[in-house]
Amino acid sequence: MAMLEHGQAGLLDEPDSFVGRARELEELRELARRRRALTLCGAGGIGKTRLMLRLMAALRGEFPDGAWLVELGDLRQPELVVSRVASVIGVAEEPGVPLADTLAAALRPRRMLLALDNCEHLIDACASLCQRLLAFAPGLQVLATSREALRVAAEAVWQVPPLALPPAGMTRPAEAGGFDAVRLFTERAAAAAPGFSLGPRNCAGAVAVCRALDGLPLAIELAAARVRVLSVDQIASRLSDRFRLLTTGDRTAPLRHRTLRATIDWSHDLLSGTEQVLLRRLSVFVTWTLEMAEQVCADEKLAAAEILDLLAGLASKSLVEVEADTLGQARYRMLETIREYAAARLADSGEDHEVRARLRDYTLRVAEHSMNVGMALVPAPWSARVDVFRRFDADAGNAREVLAWCLAEGDVSTGLRICTAIRPCWIVRGLFAEGAEWMDSFLAAGLSGVPAGVHGPALVGRAQLALGSDPQRARAWATEGLELCRGAGDRFWTATALNLLAEAALHTGQAEEAVARADEALGSARQAGDQWNEGYALGTRAAAAGVQGGLREAQECAEAALAVMTEIDQQWGSARALLGLGDLARLNGDLAGARRHNEAALSILREVDARPQIARCHAGLGRIAMDAGDLPGAREHLAASLRLSLTAGSRIGIARGLAGFAALAQREGRAGDAVQLISAITALRAAAQLPPLPGARTQRYLDAAAGLGEPEVTRLWAAGQEMSSAEAAVLALGGGDGPAGPASAAAPGPAAARTGSGTAVPARERPGPADLAPGPASPLPPALTAREREVVALIACGASNKAIAEELFISPATAARHVANILAKLGFNSRSQVAAWARSPGR
Repeated sequence: MAMLEHGQAGLLDEPDSFVGRARELEELRELARRRRALTLCGAGGIGKTRLMLRLMAALRGEFPDGAWLVELGDLRQPELVVSRVASVIGVAEEPGVPLADTLAAALRPRRMLLALDNCEHLIDACASLCQRLLAFAPGLQVLATSREALRVAAEAVWQVPPLALPPAGMTRPAEAGGFDAVRLFTERAAAAAPGFSLGPRNCAGAVAVCRALDGLPLAIELAAARVRVLSVDQIASRLSDRFRLLTTGDRTAPLRHRTLRATIDWSHDLLSGTEQVLLRRLSVFVTWTLEMAEQVCADEKLAAAEILDLLAGLASKSLVEVEADTLGQARYRMLETIREYAAARLADSGEDHEVRARLRDYTLRVAEHSMNVGMALVPAPWSARVDVFRRFDADAGNAREVLAWCLAEGDVSTGLRICTAIRPCWIVRGLFAEGAEWMDSFLAAGLSGVPAGVHGPALVGRAQLALGSDPQRARAWATEGLELCRGAGDRFWTATALNLLAEAALHTGQAEEAVARADEALGSARQAGDQWNEGYALGTRAAAAGVQGGLREAQECAEAALAVMTEIDQQWGSARALLGLGDLARLNGDLAGARRHNEAALSILREVDARPQIARCHAGLGRIAMDAGDLPGAREHLAASLRLSLTAGSRIGIARGLAGFAALAQREGRAGDAVQLISAITALRAAAQLPPLPGARTQRYLDAAAGLGEPEVTRLWAAGQEMSSAEAAVLALGGGDGPAGPASAAAPGPAAARTGSGTAVPARERPGPADLAPGPASPLPPALTAREREVVALIACGASNKAIAEELFISPATAARHVANILAKLGFNSRSQVAAWARSPGR
């Protein structure tokens, strides 16, 4: 699963060469240019996936935002289709926002190709998602492979034909080799037996094989792989014998289905007994390594020492495919058609439960060890902690299969343990909705017999997934989990729960409670020698101190957090502390230190591909560059931040990036653009149910634009309210210098409206929930009056209400009323905040 533009090795370097289909490809290219949805239909093994990959390669140059392949063959839960598509494209889940909305919003401005492979078992979920994305993303083209049509608007259904066949009895190699079916047989046979070529002696046999196999590519490949041990004529003869058995089988099945089944049966029957055992057992995996096969498939019938040679044999017979290395180990997979066949054989053997139980136990063992490595509960270098996330990416399909099996078997305890163990990976990868779906399913399945030592950590893990979207509910789960963990004597999870409660208190504006909980977590972690939770508690303590205005204490706690995380080589925790130290350095005017801290954090975050945090880091570097007067540098970092957030569909990140550009526009003397951007941010934050911008920040931009006149400022504000996120991004990035990637499709066209500052902004397109569009437009916020500005200046000089009254020849009551109005408009609760704001540079 990858983008063709950035991951060609995974998609275009196919296991073997693509043969023929030139006429079909040309027809499909023309059809794809006329229809926005194209489904390649046909029986298993007819070559739908290979043909779609080749079509994607031919079309990708027409889509500036890329061509993306989403493989669905291993997915069994329809509710996870959206999260699979989002994770492949790189769209992060937003707490509290339906993922389908975020995905549609991220795709709306893009011109891209999306391909869904193997949709038939998820047909309703795929159709629903495609219908929605096509409706709200006018630049989107969808390809799909399925055994039946999606039946969505604008869909063209194309039945994939078998490969072209020569007439019966053809014996001339030059003529027979011109037909795609014979070309495929010849190429695959030469790959299996170097030196093989099509000649007068074997031509008739090759033609007979291809015709007997009805031109089905997979069947031809399986037959060709046997030339190492059989002559072409022997293969043809044995296939004829096999197909005569069809008369006693299910004659109601479609001919091609019966032909493919008979071919796979034939290929299977030629395997040795141990090869057959391994093939059926491997069907429990989505992908696997040699070590995984040895752990799960070996028993008294099949020695682990035999598996390497057996696996190589299955690969040579085209029953197993070798994939690219991951973490230095080759990975293997089966084509979905072969896997379905092998799974049926496993069920018939009576071994299904036993093998799946071994996979469950293996998955649990690896997941819990990985969590211990990742959370620094066992000594390990940072590289090993990074590998935890890479292994999760490689094995996510297997984890889903195991979790589904645990649910079906009622094994709630093991399911919760696996969920708890892989929870950090769900969080770092932004898979909040998927993690919540699994955990909620297990928590609702009945907890009788589940020990407190499993139930408690699961509740704390569920609270972590909910923290960003519903801190109050997260607090309730964490509180319940805390009591269970304490009762079970689990000090790690007790400290984790306390840390979570501290963060929840910060999220809800309860700084004092956050300090108390963080101190409690700190004490618990230190008693247990748990340095991860110790470092995390110190970081939370620093954030709480900063909120309370204790910058010196915040500095000390952040430095202590960094020291602990560095000692245990948990660099993700170090990055969290570094970002806090960077914020503190910037507040103290130490721009060099702020830049150093942010750049160090950025390097770490890139190692684990934590894109939302990378975007935040670039935004911080942009603000630092702006403070230093390096406006080109500021633009570069802010653009990187905004583009990442647009790609991920993160409304919080987009609002943060646009805010940086509003400040930059003001510094560059583009006051009108700054007003539009701050207005767009106000609308976007309201649509995303984020807290509103402080009035003081809005006032800063309104003051700077006052020279344009109140009618023009009002007009600009209204224009900003109507902008989508993509339109605001085009304005932020300078119109013609639009964002590379997701926002490039939103470049101004003939319908662009002109703003007072002279920047082209695209006219609004059809609104919809995927557009991140605001609701009803907000009126221009109340600005400070001339008299209120005079009062602000006097507050900055330390004047009391009585002194203000005397200076302005007004009554003390009127002065007090002005001060109250100023506090309300600016969102402050003290005169000292007003004074600090008034004295801040660049206000």
